[in-house]
Amino acid sequence: MSWAAKSFDSSFEGLKFMKKIEAIIKPFKLEQVKDALDEIGIEGMTVTEVKGYGRQKGHTEIYRGSEYTVDFLPKIKVEVAVLDNQANAVMEAIIKAAQTGKIGDGKIFVVGLEQAVRIRTKETGDAAISA
Repeated sequence: MSWAAKSFDSSFEGLKFMKKIEAIIKPFKLEQVKDALDEIGIEGMTVTEVKGYGRQKGHTEIYRGSEYTVDFLPKIKVEVAVLDNQANAVMEAIIKAAQTGKIGDGKIFVVGLEQAVRIRTKETGDAAISA
């Protein structure tokens, strides 16, 4: 049996459950969210520039005298892998840092994370996502 096959065994014995938290936020709130996550001990994240819309439905802009509809608004997607018992604190920190009270503040999605592997050391599970 290969290393990968052994590591991705579906056995849950001794396994700590993990969550992947994806937050879609306004771009100017990224530094505040990063600082808030640093404060609660979250040491890593992935950040992606994305575009999208929700209730906000975009807006119109005037460029060189012509009006244009901008359907997709620039947003930032922050992804964090954490232990199950850290998920609520991470969500609260993101909400506190990203909230303006105005439409378009964003969304947070939480999904179960079945497995994680640190490529360099081959550590798996919670060892792969902690310092």
